[in-house]
Amino acid sequence: MRSAFNWKLIVFLIGVFLCIESVFMFLAFLVALRYNEYDCPYLLASTLITVVAGVLSMLAGYRYTTKMDKRVGILTITIVWLLFSLFGTLPFWLSGAIPSFTDAFFETMSGVTTTGASVLTNIEALPHGLLFWRSLTQWIGGMGFVLMSMAILPFLNGDMQLFSAEATGPIQDKLQPRIKATARRLWVLYVVLTLLAMGLLWLGGMSFFDALCHSLTTLSTGGYSTKQSSIAYWDSPFIQYVIIVFMFIGGTKFILLYLAMIKGKVKRLLQDEEFKCYALVVLFTTIIIAIIVACTTHVNTLSQCERTFRDSLFQVVSIITTTGFSTYDYQLWNKTAWIFILLLMFVGASSGSTSGGLKLSRIVILMKNSFYEFKRRLHPNAYLPIKMNEHVIPESVVNSIFSFLVIYTFMILIGLVSLLLMGLSPSEALSVSVSMLANVGPALGDFGPSGTFLALPAAAKWVSAFLMLIGRLELFTVLFLFSPSFWKR
Repeated sequence: MRSAFNWKLIVFLIGVFLCIESVFMFLAFLVALRYNEYDCPYLLASTLITVVAGVLSMLAGYRYTTKMDKRVGILTITIVWLLFSLFGTLPFWLSGAIPSFTDAFFETMSGVTTTGASVLTNIEALPHGLLFWRSLTQWIGGMGFVLMSMAILPFLNGDMQLFSAEATGPIQDKLQPRIKATARRLWVLYVVLTLLAMGLLWLGGMSFFDALCHSLTTLSTGGYSTKQSSIAYWDSPFIQYVIIVFMFIGGTKFILLYLAMIKGKVKRLLQDEEFKCYALVVLFTTIIIAIIVACTTHVNTLSQCERTFRDSLFQVVSIITTTGFSTYDYQLWNKTAWIFILLLMFVGASSGSTSGGLKLSRIVILMKNSFYEFKRRLHPNAYLPIKMNEHVIPESVVNSIFSFLVIYTFMILIGLVSLLLMGLSPSEALSVSVSMLANVGPALGDFGPSGTFLALPAAAKWVSAFLMLIGRLELFTVLFLFSPSFWKR
């Protein structure tokens, strides 16, 4: 028997989000108007189409009730992400900047999911309005769960079903007792950090426009650049270190950033197990890769040592936070370093951050469980609870993490087989599958940091777009929709 979904509420909320998207799209139109380039009418037309669709949707669901369960939240989130990408495609497609609808949708889905994989072969040829819209899609997608919670909570009287459907990680920190106020402060923190990054990049030598676009895509860990050669375009240690810092911040749990920067609870951040693991993984992987690179290339001077360390640190932070910026093509490194790159793609950074990947909190819990399982075999009567930050992790959470890992790996294999059948080499198919699901962006082979995804077969682009979506929404949110029981009472 089919359940009675609260369709009016779903349709109304879809309208709200489309109207929000139209506001951001209008900002891109204002940028296009400022530079008076050919994208002006197309951005305006896209804005009007989006706002009309949003208003009509709100009117269609106007007499909604505030009954919200998890299924309604899951369905709404999935539809919203799809429609965000669909309507966000319009400026690229209508303007002819990306004439293929498949390519335009791929580019937009990559932006909204903060993946950063691009089909563009001459980014500098795009007008400023489209470049800004391209960066803005990543900024919107990066902090999407806060944006959505802020938009929806006033209608739901604080119900967190929609938030929990999109928030990342196995354990979400509660925003109680003042949900709305805390969500607004998180949003303000996100804006302030973006402006701070923009100011520092501008100070470091970027133009105002480039600094603005890169601040949007750095904190959101998206990786879209206004230059084809990405951050390597600016041979500036200052700019690169600034971007490293803000990519690292983007990969940190935002609740902890909020507590440290707004509440002054810095110890809470420094003592967090996942954060400590995150920092240590970045440090040790950087050292290992730097040693590999130094031993396989001619590094003789102090300046060469610093450059090797900087390039290694930049790529490690870029990959683990799933940003995808580059200062150097890591495919030119020894192949041993590629193994670490693939592992970082798979792992990702912190839960509750703007990054993708499996998330380090899950890795920490699985490692603890494996260690305690060994001890349980030696001492079968001992009670050995798994703890994270002094809190006992319920067995149900551990089991769900195992399930997530199995499904995550299974989806990588599905992507791998699908891409192999479409003509990709084994290394390319594996790296693209991992990169798309983890929302990283660059992969290996022709799809590495120096390449683009334009040559990817059309069918493979749709497969990649699907992997991006389920990766950004943590698998279950989308995969639930394929379960017959989801649609029954």
